[in-house]
Amino acid sequence: MHLIKSIIIAFSIYSKIPVMQFEWKEEDMKYMLCFFPWIGAVIGGCVYLWCFLCRILDVGTICYAFIGAAIPLFVTGGFHVDGFLDTMDAFHSYKPREEKLKILKDSHIGAFSVIMLAGYGLIYVGAFSEIMEDSLLRLVCAGFFLSRCLSGLGVVSFPAAKKEGMLYHFADSAHRSRVKGMLMLQTVLCIGFMVMQSIRAGILVTAAAFLTFAYYYHRSKKELGGITGDTAGYFVLLCEESIVVSAAVMQIVGQFAI
Repeated sequence: MHLIKSIIIAFSIYSKIPVMQFEWKEEDMKYMLCFFPWIGAVIGGCVYLWCFLCRILDVGTICYAFIGAAIPLFVTGGFHVDGFLDTMDAFHSYKPREEKLKILKDSHIGAFSVIMLAGYGLIYVGAFSEIMEDSLLRLVCAGFFLSRCLSGLGVVSFPAAKKEGMLYHFADSAHRSRVKGMLMLQTVLCIGFMVMQSIRAGILVTAAAFLTFAYYYHRSKKELGGITGDTAGYFVLLCEESIVVSAAVMQIVGQFAI
């Protein structure tokens, strides 16, 4: 019963998918992060279905790309975008660490976050519009799962920047060793699936995701002394973009090769 509640809590926090409501207890939170990647599986399934319909209905490239890029927002309600915006404001403030942590708490957004989100969106939509091969599309869809596996691993593995907040509470409530083991298993299975779609593209996309993961750890540690809930959301978006861009590069290179 605790596992079922963990699934419901994960979908309740990280998505806008309607789920049953109940009082959350500490024991129900222990394995919640194990099911965080499955919100990514839902997003990937929705994106793949949309792309399938676009082929059948001969939908134009602009509509295909913009709605495909919007689907993750509809499913998550922009949960991770909020973290991206706060993180961009903090990183681009160039202030001392304590000031940056205060900026992360501020509910207002600044010019830097808006500029960076606009840039992010343009790159994402442009890269997504290039992806036409079915094998590359499946890689991108699997990437929503992989980004959340790595984000969850970061929560239970990386040092927290502060001893408060949602991320610290989730990390403190989690059964770390078992959650880490389950997330690592899901990561390996996801990578296996991606490599099966295309060996070269699968390796490139996976490498891009792990390089982004390493960058996320290094920058969060340098700027804040550790990760926060906001930087975890920032990583999810950054990882997804690196996967989409890598897949687009493979699409373009493949076309030139032909």
